[in-house]
Amino acid sequence: MPANDSGAKLYEGLVASGLIIPVGVQGIFGRNAVFESVLRGFDDYVSRVAKDDGAEKMLFPPTLDRKVLEKSEFLDSFPQLAGSVFSFKGNEKQHAELRTALHGHEPWGQFMELTDVVLTPAACYPVYPSFTGTVPEKGRLVDMQNWVFRHEPSPEPTRMQAFRVREFVRVGSPAVVVEWRNMWLDRGLKIMESLGLPAKGEVANDPFFGRGGRMLAATQREQQLKFEVTIPVISDEKPTACCSFNWHQDHFGKIFEIKTEDGQLANTACLGFGLERVCMALFKHHGFDPGKWPAAVREKLWP
Repeated sequence: MPANDSGAKLYEGLVASGLIIPVGVQGIFGRNAVFESVLRGFDDYVSRVAKDDGAEKMLFPPTLDRKVLEKSEFLDSFPQLAGSVFSFKGNEKQHAELRTALHGHEPWGQFMELTDVVLTPAACYPVYPSFTGTVPEKGRLVDMQNWVFRHEPSPEPTRMQAFRVREFVRVGSPAVVVEWRNMWLDRGLKIMESLGLPAKGEVANDPFFGRGGRMLAATQREQQLKFEVTIPVISDEKPTACCSFNWHQDHFGKIFEIKTEDGQLANTACLGFGLERVCMALFKHHGFDPGKWPAAVREKLWP
């Protein structure tokens, strides 16, 4: 249970209302039909806003080719968040040893070996290899909803280990990418405000690891490479990021050999709505019964 009083109150309300179902691990829980109805309603609302953007729709599983993770440099910056998939590859003798350790309540991880897949750490990562080569003059735009895993167990209800993100990824020239990001920053604020949520846009940084990470975070903020739309969910002092906008410059263009028609390295940017977090913001500000929410909010979610 969250130690923070506001976090504890929200968590207890979500559980008491049956909206989330604890499973015994921090940051992992089930969702009931009402929670899913709100999530789908918001996701559909975003679809209506973006319907004329001409995005390609893609869907990926919650697992990622391990080589893509290694190539992306995610482990250089966020090793604490990664989730690797291990599996048993041994013989019968080793299986017997595994069973002995397991039923003896002893460690059994030594019998597992790294596989070729990892859990997807960011919703945009699966799409970048598909951009390799030359993109059209106007670039490309991809629309996805993906499961994401981040190894940061916490009693805080908005800080989940497994969650869904509605993600848009833009690739093209720097001018095209930045214009698109700025447009969506305005859109994201308007979407949240239309749902009666006290949203604000602010410069942010990613949780880079270690001493060197603090320098990367400072640079990210100075160059305004990351923005977030935040909403007070747990506290007014530390509002929750419900929407994130990231301009990667040519980072992924360089790694995955993505170029514009004039032969330059392509820039990429992504924006993601944390779907569960948006739901929790709605429950926090409008109550645990969507049937009693303001009519204007319900109309946006279920027209």
